Amino acid sequence: MKYRFFLAILFLLATSCGGYDHPNFPKVPVDFSLYPDDALVINLNYIGGHEYFTGGVNGVVVFRIDQWSFSAFDRACPHDWDHVDEPRVWVEEDGITLRCEKCKTLYNILDGSVITGVSKYPLKPYYTNYDGVKLRIYSGR
Repeated sequence: MKYRFFLAILFLLATSCGGYDHPNFPKVPVDFSLYPDDALVINLNYIGGHEYFTGGVNGVVVFRIDQWSFSAFDRACPHDWDHVDEPRVWVEEDGITLRCEKCKTLYNILDGSVITGVSKYPLKPYYTNYDGVKLRIYSGR
């Protein structure tokens, strides 16, 4: 069972940023690094933790999947991304879903896919690279 879960996570990570096909979503460069063990980002010290950062179209949310894996998404809802002054996508209390406060679309925090709601597109993903000490979040190679 653990083996299947690991393979599923590996597949999601390998395909998560392959190509974002939203026709109008802005291509904003993102490239920053952080240290998940740092007290300044204490919620990334544990599996299931998340933190919000500036950058991207409307901020970036980073989630720790397991000891070595992270997901990162733009906080602009793909359905109404052009309303950058509006509320952003937030992590729900369950810690595994994100919700747009404006259109109420619910997204999966692991891969950014739509669970329910009006959005036709998943959240804009960003690449993550973790070497055991430093985590880099970036929009392109």
